[in-house]
Amino acid sequence: MESRQEPKGWNPYVAGALTGLLLVLSVWVAGKYFGASTTFVKSAGMLEMTVSQERVTQMEYFIKELPKIDWQWMFVVGIFFGSLIAAGTSKSFRWQGVPTMWESRFGPNRAKRAIVAFLGGTIAMFGARLADG
Repeated sequence: MESRQEPKGWNPYVAGALTGLLLVLSVWVAGKYFGASTTFVKSAGMLEMTVSQERVTQMEYFIKELPKIDWQWMFVVGIFFGSLIAAGTSKSFRWQGVPTMWESRFGPNRAKRAIVAFLGGTIAMFGARLADG
């Protein structure tokens, strides 16, 4: 039986150092810390503006600034493409419905994985928004 060697990802220290440098650049260039949770709220606002711009302009959250594509929104888009580049350069990219670690602990059920991932993301987003993140 031939053993399949798992591809190695990026060194976590290098990835952490690069993330730290990106944070410093963000504060230096834009004068703001980077984050992602606000982008999801802005995206929902932009989608709702396609249906009713008047309604969005009356929402307390958007009174100060209407939702638009800005540097933070582009940062989140960059996370997506950056992760694809990172996975490609480390040769660790693969289409996989259920991660190996999850499958070894909880089984191969894709529906269970999707439900738990959605609930976990919802809880994390709620916490981030609660903390004004």
